[in-house]
Amino acid sequence: MLDKRSGSRLANLWDDAKAEGMSGPELLVYRSNTLGSDKRVTNYGGGNTSSKVWQKDPLTGEEVEVLWVKGSGGDSASIKLDGFATLYMQKLRALKGLYRGPAHEDEMVAYLPHCTFDLNPRAASIDTPLHAFVPKACVDHMHPDAIIAVAAAKDSKAITKEIFGDAIGWLPWKRPGFELGLWLEKFCLENPDAKGVVLESHGLFTWGDTPKECYETTISVINQAIDWFERKSQGKAIFGGEAVQSLDASARRAIAAKLMPRIRGLISEKSHKLGHFDDQPAVLEFVNSKDLRPLAALGTSCPDHFLRTKIRPLVIEFDPAKPDVDAVIARLADDIAEYRVGYQAYYDSCKHADSPAIRDPNAVVYLMPGVGMFTFAGDKATARISGEFYVNAINVMRGASTVSSYVGLPAQEAFDIEYWQLEEAKLQRLPKPKALAGQIALVTGGAGGIGRATATRLLREGACVMLADIDEAALASANDELSKAYGKDFVRLVRIDVTSEDQVLSGFAETAVEFGGIDILVSNAGLASSAPIEETTLALWNKNMDILSTGYFLVSREAFRLFRAQKIGGNVVFVASKNGLAASPNASAYCTAKAAEIHLARCLALEGAEAQIRVNVVNPDAVLRGSKIWTGEWKEQRAAAYKMSTDDLEEHYRSRSMLKRSVFPEDIAEAIYFFASDMSAKSTGNIVNVDAGNAQSFTR
Repeated sequence: MLDKRSGSRLANLWDDAKAEGMSGPELLVYRSNTLGSDKRVTNYGGGNTSSKVWQKDPLTGEEVEVLWVKGSGGDSASIKLDGFATLYMQKLRALKGLYRGPAHEDEMVAYLPHCTFDLNPRAASIDTPLHAFVPKACVDHMHPDAIIAVAAAKDSKAITKEIFGDAIGWLPWKRPGFELGLWLEKFCLENPDAKGVVLESHGLFTWGDTPKECYETTISVINQAIDWFERKSQGKAIFGGEAVQSLDASARRAIAAKLMPRIRGLISEKSHKLGHFDDQPAVLEFVNSKDLRPLAALGTSCPDHFLRTKIRPLVIEFDPAKPDVDAVIARLADDIAEYRVGYQAYYDSCKHADSPAIRDPNAVVYLMPGVGMFTFAGDKATARISGEFYVNAINVMRGASTVSSYVGLPAQEAFDIEYWQLEEAKLQRLPKPKALAGQIALVTGGAGGIGRATATRLLREGACVMLADIDEAALASANDELSKAYGKDFVRLVRIDVTSEDQVLSGFAETAVEFGGIDILVSNAGLASSAPIEETTLALWNKNMDILSTGYFLVSREAFRLFRAQKIGGNVVFVASKNGLAASPNASAYCTAKAAEIHLARCLALEGAEAQIRVNVVNPDAVLRGSKIWTGEWKEQRAAAYKMSTDDLEEHYRSRSMLKRSVFPEDIAEAIYFFASDMSAKSTGNIVNVDAGNAQSFTR
């Protein structure tokens, strides 16, 4: 990064011992992973690498030159051998004879599959000609902030010359493709001693005869740029200096918790969005600066940046010295509508006769002085990564504006990439979203058997899940398990004692900051107790009521508040019990609290219907396996009530059921998923018993 607070120069991480004995393709993977391990070298999914390797042709048995190049959509940090496309160099060179000029450039992409070596199914990216036509064995194309700051400066060519002399050349902006590949080849042939080239408004190309030489050139060139920027920026005001000061961290998060659900609601009319909040120092320095608005209006420069962040962000007007958040909320709908109008005008003024239809006109990036940055996208990972890309853009603007003038990519050039037919084809190839994609669920009792099974079921359908529980050790275990299975972006944890109003409020606020809001509340926190009425203490009675009645009220009330702030509906699923409908001996406190819970759900279904907030109930019975409430006294107490051994209890419940089947946490989770999904879109105020059949608990 250009930010001096980020510390030292890039380290040379090449390890000869690791590289020894690797094949050409294996060295390419090693080089790519090493470069991608530092986001100062390239952002997520950005840049690409290649090597030209001699291999035996599977048909002729002859040695042929093969281009190994990062395939479309891969990430350098994690790419493996199967992430690279492989193409015959002889066939790639032959494409020059078919090329009809820049006006017909896109048609060249269709020829790339004809050059495939060894039936490799990995699709070649649009950058393939850029690597193929550089007459060197190894090529790196990276997007380091320090170099893009050079590329995005008004006098980019002169700065490149000042920093690198003749070692690194410069080429004017050109959209990636066949023509740019020919430009690179021409530059290399005319400048045989050059080690790379800066592409205006784009990034860096470097090359070498060996993988190690190529890698070390890339690292050295980036470090040269970092050194130069630090020398040139000493004593200069960054972004014109500070205009406002940041609020403290807790105040920033409190504002994020209040604003993010409202932004989310306003931009989720067609599909639900997930949010991400970032208030790191680099972000605060930018949003607090005097030059925030003019720089933000210029948009991003590097194509990788604006494809993730849109042409420009939305700046939320706010004075942290007079923090009137309610005034911001009052203006928010108009501000977002105004952004949409501006985006429509951008589309209308730049579109071509064959341009794809306009996409989502809402902003991705929202900048707020004194608070930070909110980013929204169709999934949490994309929202987070979009924020990372805009931080890259901030770093670029910092460097370019400090030593020169920052220049964004012209609107037409930006549009021609954003609405490129090849980009549209890539979007059309994306898999269909899962049933709960874009949905946010909070599951209380999330560390227990039913809670964990429910979280698993919702995650499997694409939801993000906030696990809430009072048991911190079990909560951490569940979080680790589910994060490994479904990805860290999809799972968060928060300790909530549902009987504590303060903890409920803070838990929902944390959910709003982490994901942007909430769509699904699974109220599942529970306990079980058993005692004859004359032995039921007031403390035991109150404990049941506090958790199973008051606790369900508190989490529902807060969920309703968020649902109404978002104005996009919502879903509440209560996990009650067969005992809420059917009386059981020696369990008056538990049964009464569960009955209150069911009736609360009915009341909430009435209140929420006009706002498309659905409230339904799942009634389990005798879920012994994996359930925390069956691991303690409750199991012994129920066995005593039925005058049997605890070992016989599961068989007792199975045998007494009408279907003679045991009930497991996964069965309850399936019913919860039904109510949480659109499969039950026209159901509210309903109860589903998952008890293998019990006539006493029939609802009608």
